[in-house]
Amino acid sequence: MAPEQQRSETRVEVDGRVLTLVNLEKVMYPRTGTTKAEVLHYYAQVAPVMLPHLADRAVTRIRWPHGTGDASFFEKNAPSGTPPWVRTVAVPTTGSRSASGEDGVLHFPVVDSLATLTWLVNLAALELHVHQWTVTRTGRPRNPDRLVVDLDPGEPAGLMECAQVALLVRERLAEDGLDTVPVTSGSKGLHLYAGLDGGLTHEEVRDYAKEIAEELEASHRSLVVSQMTKARRGGKVFLDWSQNTGSKTTIAPYSLRGRETPTVAAPRTWEEVEAGAEDVLGLEHLRLDEVLARVEELGDLFDA
Repeated sequence: MAPEQQRSETRVEVDGRVLTLVNLEKVMYPRTGTTKAEVLHYYAQVAPVMLPHLADRAVTRIRWPHGTGDASFFEKNAPSGTPPWVRTVAVPTTGSRSASGEDGVLHFPVVDSLATLTWLVNLAALELHVHQWTVTRTGRPRNPDRLVVDLDPGEPAGLMECAQVALLVRERLAEDGLDTVPVTSGSKGLHLYAGLDGGLTHEEVRDYAKEIAEELEASHRSLVVSQMTKARRGGKVFLDWSQNTGSKTTIAPYSLRGRETPTVAAPRTWEEVEAGAEDVLGLEHLRLDEVLARVEELGDLFDA
């Protein structure tokens, strides 16, 4: 664990809320020297395009208190000391049980403002993960409003193979009238999103995604695998349909990743994906400065 440092504090006003930001000089990404202040700046700048995609979604965080060179931990429930102005929702979940064995409730925060986003990032929450469903004002989960396909490459496959599979998925989903948006995950692979009208349950969306995965595996066995067994993924792309399960979350578009460098889950154009399918250097993960430049030039590609 990193040695203890004297805590520094800076008081700021964000959206009318007074926040105490701590240890702004702390290095969060040792390889690049990226500080907490720079991370907060990124999220503040990207918030106008990120917040609409977090709206009404329960947020799971991954926190790195001492930066990405040290340990991290997942956090679902709102932490102790959560300000009263932060919106939280009590979501029933069959994945969390009480001591009596009954289904439990998770109290998630909802990121509906720059103030809440800043508060979470100040807690070293570098990664924000969300479900493919939104919640009502009382926290009741709605049916999914989007489908996600997580393309996970097995070595030696990489982004090039993911791009090739992404084009196959785009074509197949288009046959069913679904338009897709590609997102380089900032970690290994690609995510593809398609908007839904809310008429299908979590289970129905999951099963549909699984059918697509199995169908593409049957027709492209040298490239696509639909089973989760890692031993079968070598040199192929796992088309992870299970991310549509109601309890699972996926990295939010525009979220940083807790990697060696400050990469981002970055929305891309299909022209970029097509180039990546032809050239191993045609598609690479983007860092926070590159994403901010793209947003300034191209706007919100995830909403395109």
